[in-house]
Amino acid sequence: MRTPVPVPRQGCRLLQVLVVLGLLLVTAGCAVTDRAPRERVSIMVPWTQQGEFQAFYSLVKDFERDTGIQVDVQVTRALTQQLDASVTAGAAPDLAVLPSVGAITRYAGKDDGLRPLDADTVDIGAYLQPFRNLARVAGTTYAVPVKVDVKSLVWYDSAARGTRRTDTADVFDFVPGSGLRWCLGLASGPTSGWPGADWIADVLLADAGPDAYVRWVSGTLPWTSPEVERAWSRWHDLMGASALRGAAHRGFAEATEPMATAAATCRLVHGARSALAADLQGADRFDFVAPAAGRPVEVSGDFIGMFTDGNPSARRFVAYLAGTAGQRAWVEASGSSAFSARTDVSRYADAVQQRIAAMLQPRSGYRLCFGAADVMSPDVAAAFYRAVLDYADGADLRTLLNRLQRVQDGLRNAPVPGSSICSEPT
Repeated sequence: MRTPVPVPRQGCRLLQVLVVLGLLLVTAGCAVTDRAPRERVSIMVPWTQQGEFQAFYSLVKDFERDTGIQVDVQVTRALTQQLDASVTAGAAPDLAVLPSVGAITRYAGKDDGLRPLDADTVDIGAYLQPFRNLARVAGTTYAVPVKVDVKSLVWYDSAARGTRRTDTADVFDFVPGSGLRWCLGLASGPTSGWPGADWIADVLLADAGPDAYVRWVSGTLPWTSPEVERAWSRWHDLMGASALRGAAHRGFAEATEPMATAAATCRLVHGARSALAADLQGADRFDFVAPAAGRPVEVSGDFIGMFTDGNPSARRFVAYLAGTAGQRAWVEASGSSAFSARTDVSRYADAVQQRIAAMLQPRSGYRLCFGAADVMSPDVAAAFYRAVLDYADGADLRTLLNRLQRVQDGLRNAPVPGSSICSEPT
């Protein structure tokens, strides 16, 4: 992990960008000037994939050009740890992209935590459920979703032999032909394990239904329950030994790269479009299967929150990112992998992106359930990720589930917004 260089409040500008491809460090040079210091705002983000960061940074440059306000971007793969350290040291950035709904709950209302976002800054009513309610704690808005995804998708190469597009109520039964193998990578820096956690949550959601899913996420359905144990076992059996072998140490995007080769060793991958290797995201031949309308689907979101008072530039930047124009610009800049939870953003570039976006819209027929680990307490989520890696490496399932239940029991009073986890998009 690289620790971002602190950005000075006066003098020269230092921008540190950590990019996954080669972990390239790009530092903007310092310019000496006689002018008075510009207005500025600092923001911490986790987008280390080149495409994700470039889309966001294009908005930063537009905002700087239009307002004259300077935006200092700190990029870190270990956002949870870095943000915790910065808050504890009294050096929090003005803004941060919160890695989970659990983080919103954790920081909301604390003296050194999130500051409320007023109606003049964010029109949270313009956002879809469940994202709208998950941005609130005790009726107060503390964050805004600026980028969302649908996770309950199975991707495949429609041009490959033995594959074809199929409409199915259960994406986990989509194994056309014989011998088609799953592409599986679980490594992702400090959050390694999340691709498997998403998978297991999706299996439980499909098998046990939204009510059981909500009880599990909110801590009232034990990790040791038959429903939860069955979801883990089914995921393990579905992946098979060939996909699980080495998966704990294989990058999640790297694992999908073989799909683009003529002699692909794996043909299917689960997750959001943004989880695919960059070369696959915009390729027409890669299509997806989703649960049928009427079934629940797992979704996720990146939320931006404010950690400092007295900086109107920070509020202006949040208002820009969360507004209609900013959200449309973000979707367009991303090419094909970003989606907005705003009800008035509906233009998308390609047919595949349009089909995914339609699942998020009112009257789509889907019930949107926020990703389990993204809602759980950060400590529980971290233990969940660790258990996924251990299970992939051959650890005993019941031992892992008992360990997870002990972590859950130790955080019994940690609030989880159970009533907001699943809802119709309205």
